[in-house]
Amino acid sequence: MPKKKTGQRKKAEKQKLRQKEIRNRESQLPEQPCNVPMDCEKCGKKQKSRAFCYFCQSVQRLPICAQCGKQKCMLKTGDCVVKHPGVFTTGLQMVGAICDHCEAWICHGRKCLQSHACVCPLMDAVCIECERGVWDHGGRMYKCSFCDNFLCEDDQFEHQASCQVLESESYKCQSCNKLGQYSCLRCKTCYCDDHIRRKGFKYEKNKPIPCPKCNYDTSQTKDLSMSAAGASKAQK
Repeated sequence: MPKKKTGQRKKAEKQKLRQKEIRNRESQLPEQPCNVPMDCEKCGKKQKSRAFCYFCQSVQRLPICAQCGKQKCMLKTGDCVVKHPGVFTTGLQMVGAICDHCEAWICHGRKCLQSHACVCPLMDAVCIECERGVWDHGGRMYKCSFCDNFLCEDDQFEHQASCQVLESESYKCQSCNKLGQYSCLRCKTCYCDDHIRRKGFKYEKNKPIPCPKCNYDTSQTKDLSMSAAGASKAQK
């Protein structure tokens, strides 16, 4: 007969599973450590977390690691490149490098230094509206919830308000005259049930069908609040 689990053991197992879920959870772009808000210690202006202030170029006293998000290295024995046994490090003593993509500090942990440059979420972050990258403006980066393109802090609300607009005058399929049952929010086009599927392409069950033009996940038109007229026509 198996040994009965105690309440303390059940609690420990539940906590272990919860921590595993948190570690495996995919973080949204605003929650990433390299994209958190930061107030400059010298000029006080709010901006994206970075090694140097975008406005006054001053170095921040308490840098945040762009990979793991820590401000203080408390590892007595770990994967630190610069060993500091029995001493906690903060500030520039904790820093190991600056990321070329997100312009933020990376701590001196071996795992962070080796992995961040390859998996940086702001690697190709160029605003779809103003075509500015991380180095060209001081604000944070976001992703459009409809077309999944990068947006800067200045254009995010205006773009998302006008993103659910189709290029065509109706909801008709791009390839025929039927009513489009599937809409691609990146291409702004509709497809019927016959033309959404490509020949020789294997589709996964219970998953969104990718767009035949850009390969972005399509959504059913009936579930969306799509507009066929542009903003300029609506004003007229």
